[in-house]
Amino acid sequence: MIDCRSDTVTTPDEHMRETAASADVGDDVYGEDPTVNELERRAAERVGMDAALFVPTGTMGNQIAVRVHTERGQEVLTDRKSHVVKYELGGLAQHAGLQVRMLDTERGVPTPEQVAAGYVDEDLHRPGTGLLTLENTHNARGGLAIDPDAIAAAAEAAHERDVPVHLDGARVFNATTALDVPVTDITDHADSVMFCLSKGLGAPVGSMLAGDADFIERARRTRKLFGGGMRQIGIVAGPGLDALENVSDLAADHDRADRLAAGLADVDGFDVSDPETNIVLADVAGTGLDAESVLERLESAGVLATQFGPTTIRFCTHRDLDDADIEAVIDRVTTAFE
Repeated sequence: MIDCRSDTVTTPDEHMRETAASADVGDDVYGEDPTVNELERRAAERVGMDAALFVPTGTMGNQIAVRVHTERGQEVLTDRKSHVVKYELGGLAQHAGLQVRMLDTERGVPTPEQVAAGYVDEDLHRPGTGLLTLENTHNARGGLAIDPDAIAAAAEAAHERDVPVHLDGARVFNATTALDVPVTDITDHADSVMFCLSKGLGAPVGSMLAGDADFIERARRTRKLFGGGMRQIGIVAGPGLDALENVSDLAADHDRADRLAAGLADVDGFDVSDPETNIVLADVAGTGLDAESVLERLESAGVLATQFGPTTIRFCTHRDLDDADIEAVIDRVTTAFE
């Protein structure tokens, strides 16, 4: 079975397993785990922030950031298809007590005009706008690599109104790889950023939340509130350190996504979008089947993918797939729909 459902299915390589086994550990709630302390230092440095916090998941990282930045009842501005809206179980309301003002954007990032139009002043009757969230790459829109200038323009419009900005950068290094820019070209415009170690970078678990020192101090307390206070976590932070060194490998995932898209485009009934990073979306309406039925046929052929809409499926390339796997996927899908 060739698994193209997500880059979250990657398994730790042998070096990561050795790193986990040999990691120095301590009680992280007491701040005594040297391996996670080093990971947090390097992660903060990498994205140009003062400090960082290791969290179990990207969703927890986003939800902690939202909680720290806002006051209950405020509005958060975000793209209608953002991860924090579509895939985090209503956490904006449940964890932070926020109202969501969703924006219809062209590529997942609002224009300055949209930020201005969505902004609400605090007054006697309204709690006001408390946060703008951005996402890069944009998962639900097909792994789009959002240009730093667009991020900067949206963030500036928010900051002009004293609204903080959180960047969901789960795959931000995919964005920087595709755009060939330093990650700080994107992260410098945000007040906080979350990025995942456990997707394309290949760690078995974990994400990083970064911001200034005061933000991270409050985030650490909120992590404890959310049940994320961990103990001897050097055994998972060690592989995270290895994962930080895997950024250069993401280009190969993108090349394979291009090859996969080109091959799937030749399959009868598949309308395939050109990928910008490692996510390939295919509209399968032309097959006369819905996405669920197509996925069942693909699984029978030995390929796993993900439903992304009534007639849309997602294929995701990652470090556990090589060139031969991509060719095999193309051959199996082609044969399944001959």
